[in-house]
Amino acid sequence: MKKVFAIPTQHDKLCAHFGHCEKFTIVETEENKVTEKKFLAPPMHEPGAYPKFLAEHGVHVIIAGGMGQKAQSLFSENNIEVVFGVDAAEPTALVEKYLLNDLESGNNKCDH
Repeated sequence: MKKVFAIPTQHDKLCAHFGHCEKFTIVETEENKVTEKKFLAPPMHEPGAYPKFLAEHGVHVIIAGGMGQKAQSLFSENNIEVVFGVDAAEPTALVEKYLLNDLESGNNKCDH
């Protein structure tokens, strides 16, 4: 089964708050193995823009450091699983940990 992940990144690592990322790293997987990695420039940051944008690119899961409650709801409405409270690391490594059920999430690193 194919699964597509989005990781908001800055300086090639997970950005603590997805709304401040310089790009999204898109990691595609199949049969629990990474098959492709590419980058997308985010649209202008305004309420609701990122969930719709990522849904249009076939994303199934977003891995983030922090995210506001409204954004979480909008991702859910777009059938995108949200994993937050993740520490900064290289995007492919985060996806590989997710696939192994070894990705540690914690407190939301966003205060709104």
